[in-house]
This record gives sequence, C-alpha cells and structure tokens, in this order.
Amino acid sequence: MGTKQELQGLPEGSDLRRADSLAREIFSDVANKWALLIIETLGERTLRFSELRDEVEGISHKMLTQNLRMLERNGLAERTVHPTIPPRVEYTLTEPGRALRATVDLLCDWTQRYLGDIEEARGRFGE
Repeated sequence: MGTKQELQGLPEGSDLRRADSLAREIFSDVANKWALLIIETLGERTLRFSELRDEVEGISHKMLTQNLRMLERNGLAERTVHPTIPPRVEYTLTEPGRALRATVDLLCDWTQRYLGDIEEARGRFGE
C-alpha cells in the first residue's frame, strides 16, 4: 500500500487505505474469486464466452457477464465481436490484464503450496 512518502508523486486516488480512492475501487473489482479465475483462465489465450463458462467451473452466465464487463471497463480484458451470424464474441487480456495475471499466478502458487497447512489449521480450528 505504501507510506505517505511513497505515495507522493503518484496519482490522486492511488491510496488503498482511503475509502474514496480509485485504487480501492479497482482492488475491490479484481479481488474476487470470479475475476481472479477468469484472469487465470484467459492467460495468454483468446476465448469465447462459452469456452470461458465451460472452463471456470461453477460460474453462472450472469456472474461471467458481470465480471467480463468489469474487466473490460477497467481495461484488463478486451472484447471482440466478429460480424458473423450468430455473432462470435471473444475475450482476451490486455497488457495491464496480463501484468495482473502474473500476480494472480503468484496467488495460485501460494494457494497450492500452503493448501495442506491451511487444511490442517482448519481442522484444528474446528476441534
């Protein structure tokens, strides 16, 4: 998040600690399970809506639509409509989206690495 000194020179709204900051709004948008899974699934690929829905197990049509719109709104994903009948719509990550994916990959790696520890802690907690 950075100290006040570290935040000097950064655009206004980049302080996650402030309730009214744009940074907090963006963080809130992308720090949800569906957004993270969509970003991870897209990776370096371009996928159609139905392909994404098939690969992100458990996501509803509505949640996929909402999260794709949010990612597009924030410039993290790009939507391409091909003029066919029916229209073919594809999604791909933008450069900022691919950069965020590197962080998502680290979070996925962390989850896999510490899954056993977390399971043990949950078992102790429930005792």
